[in-house]
Amino acid sequence: MAKTKTAYFCQNCGAQFAKWIGQCTSCKEWNTVVEEVVQKESKPSWKSGTSTTLQKTARPLRVTEISNEKEVRLDTKDKEFNRVLGGGLVPGSLTLLGGEPGIGKSTLLLQVALQLNYKVLYVSGEESQKQIKMRADRINKQAENCFILTETKTQHIFQQIAAVEPDLVIIDSIQTLHTDYIESAAGSISQIRECTAELIKFAKESSTPVLLVGHITKDGTIAGPKILEHMVDTVLQFEGDRNYVYRILRSLKNRFGSTAELGIYEMQGSGLREVNNPSEILISNTNGELSGTAIAATVEGMRPLLIEIQALVSSAVYGTPQRSATGFNVKRLNMLLAVLEKRAGFKLAAKDVFLNITGGISVDDPAIDLAVIASILSSNADIAIAQGVCFAAEVGLAGEIRPVQRVDQRILEAEKLGFTTIFVSKANKISLKNTKVTVRLISKIEELVKELF
Repeated sequence: MAKTKTAYFCQNCGAQFAKWIGQCTSCKEWNTVVEEVVQKESKPSWKSGTSTTLQKTARPLRVTEISNEKEVRLDTKDKEFNRVLGGGLVPGSLTLLGGEPGIGKSTLLLQVALQLNYKVLYVSGEESQKQIKMRADRINKQAENCFILTETKTQHIFQQIAAVEPDLVIIDSIQTLHTDYIESAAGSISQIRECTAELIKFAKESSTPVLLVGHITKDGTIAGPKILEHMVDTVLQFEGDRNYVYRILRSLKNRFGSTAELGIYEMQGSGLREVNNPSEILISNTNGELSGTAIAATVEGMRPLLIEIQALVSSAVYGTPQRSATGFNVKRLNMLLAVLEKRAGFKLAAKDVFLNITGGISVDDPAIDLAVIASILSSNADIAIAQGVCFAAEVGLAGEIRPVQRVDQRILEAEKLGFTTIFVSKANKISLKNTKVTVRLISKIEELVKELF
């Protein structure tokens, strides 16, 4: 039964009001506003012309009765996108993609839509069809199975879905949609929640995957109610510095895969290029040895990476020394500097320390601590670290070198890129035998200083 709703109407001119008032603001008559009962129209199904009473009612099933056959995922033809999703798009799933303005969210999804063999409906509420066509021509991919629709009303979108019958629906963006069943502006909390609920009902009943683009606020969170992230199956974050050409796709929530995976892209004039070996682009190819530079072996998700860390230590010009870090936690930098001064005897309290992780990426893996300390010591002594040396260990408050996980994968990645020596903790258990990389086992910072300098 539909919910009963009341409203206030003027008996003289018919104007409607949200609450009772003595004088009608439309015809200026007094005591003509009365309360009337309004029966709100029942919300139909997303299927055009289908009555909700004809649909089958779900019934409970025993666990043994439910089929456990593995569902076939839709291959997006994008290895990085598939990696983050966990192997492809699950039928009937809702995926939300968020990111900064201009980072490349629309380009990524349009590129995926153009290279699929499935029938795709790309719905845009922000751009015209000609604008999308210009981007498609720039990507240089011609697709007969990609349909472009510019519409913001959900009822009209579902009519076109019933006519086209796509295998994948892309909505750009969820903040531009609106439905007739909510009396508020597009982008409001109630509109976003209701439009997402309609898309979820469509996806689950038709087993059609839906990709949503979501705007973010100045705080970096997805605009709209927090319940939006709970409603969808997967939440992806597309991030990167616009001053760099590299973009990182992370999974913040994934009901069908791991949230530790990440994909790396390079922004080009013809679209986004998949980066299969990110270690090569994150390490600068300089022939000369430079002080203050160290290579760290880190792991993001299931993927080992080698990243370059640069440090600059100089005398403080002002009274208070500066501590600045790009892509690294400043509080952890201060902790490592305190360990160097207390445990190793390096006087850095009166010096400025600047730290940078090249490539515009942010890393929170504690295994890069040893590389951070090595780069700081190298810059302080103005002595370059020998080429072919990398580091993979955590540093404790007592100055001890602590072990890290999956050290074998880090060693194999270093060997693949031509490194000859890697410094790790003595407590690490290494199972590799036939490796060309020399593994140096250390237990304290003092041993690192003796080995390097």
